[in-house]
Amino acid sequence: MTARNPLLQDFDLPPYAEIRPEHVEPAIARILADSRAALGPLLESQREHPSWNGLVLALDELGERLGRAWSPVSHLNAVCNGAELRAAYEACLPMLSEYWTELGQNRALFQAYEALASSPEAEGFDVAQKTILEHALRDFRLSGIDLPEAEQKRYGEIQMKLSELTSAFSNQLLDATQAWTKHVTDEAALAGLTDSAKAQMKQAAEAKGLDGWLITLEFPSYYAVMTYADDRGLREELYAAYCTRASDQGPNAGRFDNGPLMAQILDLRQELAKLLGFDNFAELSLATKMAESSEQVLNFLRDLARRSKPFAERDLVELRAFAAEQGCDDLQSWDVGYYSEKLREQRYSISQEALRAYFPVDKVLDGLFALVQQLYGIEIAELHDFESWHPDVRLFEIRENGEHVGRFFFDLYARANKRGGAWMDGARDKRRTARGELVSPVANLVCNFTPPVTNAAGEAQPALLTHDEVTTLFHEFGHGLHHLLTRVEHAGASGINGVAWDAVELPSQFMENWCWEPEGLALISGHYQTGEALPRDLLDKMLAAKNFQSGLGMLRQLEFSLFDFELHATHGDGPSVLEVLEGIRDEMSVLRPPAYNRFPNSFAHIFAGGYAAGYYSYKWAEVLSADAFSKFEEDGVLNPQTGRAFRDAILARGGSQAPMLLFVDFRGREPSIDALLRHLGLSAEAA
Repeated sequence: MTARNPLLQDFDLPPYAEIRPEHVEPAIARILADSRAALGPLLESQREHPSWNGLVLALDELGERLGRAWSPVSHLNAVCNGAELRAAYEACLPMLSEYWTELGQNRALFQAYEALASSPEAEGFDVAQKTILEHALRDFRLSGIDLPEAEQKRYGEIQMKLSELTSAFSNQLLDATQAWTKHVTDEAALAGLTDSAKAQMKQAAEAKGLDGWLITLEFPSYYAVMTYADDRGLREELYAAYCTRASDQGPNAGRFDNGPLMAQILDLRQELAKLLGFDNFAELSLATKMAESSEQVLNFLRDLARRSKPFAERDLVELRAFAAEQGCDDLQSWDVGYYSEKLREQRYSISQEALRAYFPVDKVLDGLFALVQQLYGIEIAELHDFESWHPDVRLFEIRENGEHVGRFFFDLYARANKRGGAWMDGARDKRRTARGELVSPVANLVCNFTPPVTNAAGEAQPALLTHDEVTTLFHEFGHGLHHLLTRVEHAGASGINGVAWDAVELPSQFMENWCWEPEGLALISGHYQTGEALPRDLLDKMLAAKNFQSGLGMLRQLEFSLFDFELHATHGDGPSVLEVLEGIRDEMSVLRPPAYNRFPNSFAHIFAGGYAAGYYSYKWAEVLSADAFSKFEEDGVLNPQTGRAFRDAILARGGSQAPMLLFVDFRGREPSIDALLRHLGLSAEAA
């Protein structure tokens, strides 16, 4: 008797606890075979008079079945990565790439979409349907529909290889991160570290059967050392291990080296762009984005850099002078976080660690939910009966006027075998089926915060977030709201589907603003032991410190953005990855990192994520989000009418229309950069 495969069953929420590596490849192979078998009859039925239901919705059904099986597998590979699951996941990548290339190069399917777009039926389509057809025809062309057969074949080979290489990049980065640890048995070596950081390191050691403390390269551990460790040698050791991960340098030099993968990825992206008639991959990337040209992107980034660099230079002069007063006459990269925190404490009498006690995770979540309830008219409640991939995972439901809207998972804490960083991915899209049934959306929201710990007195302590972690939580929740609060019922434009990549960060960065508003902070803060609200003096100090070193922060992000864009715009012209980076640093950096730094080897956003030639999107969308929030500054930051207007114009409409049109509908005009510079203290007025 054949064992039941959970990925081939109907389910509401994914049966995470039941999914095993051996289920993956058979399920995906079966679904792909069924989809191919269904495609011929589908196209035959649409040959004469294609219809929305017969063509688009029928394809949506095929895509939904595949996505329902693949989405939980892809998610588990990111949050519970293990050798067997990784092998099963990677075995499916070539199959999936081949299938999607076949669809994108299916001339009969392309012609059916063309016929539908020019049919009398299309005249009555709503704006989302028209946008979906427009995007579909664009994507057929970007899939090589017009290429000769030999070049179409090469296109498919490139896409298949890229899916394998980008997955390998991510795997090697995870392996490199986990390959380095430092076992400490003398507590004196950890002088300066906070009690909560040491408690987390003690738990990490105990999990490995060790005495003492275990420092890892997972971000909470790395951050704690770089910010608080008095031992400069320890900071340098950890910095060197972290910034050389997956490279030819550092303590694990040559092990898990992503350098060769990066070269292959860039070569193949360039070849792909040339095949499709673009000069370089940066131009291909912009074919689906809000920005109109490479020149526009580069001018935007360099204009921001020109405005920001004097502030960054001033920040560094102040930091060097302060470090020298503390006995450090030669400020290096591994000193910046440490002396910055000391300077922040001296100047504003405030530290991230002092604030942490006021941001217990449940208080932050309760306040976040209360905030969006007031702004958007929704209610959020926790659910308890569900299948999970880890005991820490929580599930919540959004309702409106008593009606179900959607659900989201929270996986908030760092742990072994979990990819670093923070992200949102859609586990299920909102859509209306051909039978008229409305499918509600589901989202996965993932972070890597410091988990709950047992303190020195042996007492269980809740997870206490730094303010930086609070803003990360709000950021990802903004993405989640974009996915969950959509009113578009066509899969191709619901939630974040169809949204230009350089506008997709608007709702996420927009949410961060409330982390700095007294009205928002009153909702999300309360001492974990006493419940006491964030004291007024701490609040004032925190707000005063908001733009501390914002010039350095802005220049760092612009360096990443320019490096990414120039790398993809110039690849093949001669410069290596490191030469491009050094050229950008010549132009942008105020503090040069050491020569062994191999930042690109861990730049997963562009080598294993969706941000290739698109990392500029963070700054592009930050202009939109700051200007959108300035409307709340004018009307009241908790104004429900303005909140509903933002929801109606931006969140509800997903990818149904061009982002600029949606922004203008909300703001009444096109965006201005002034609000962003003002928020960051980088305006002439601030100077």
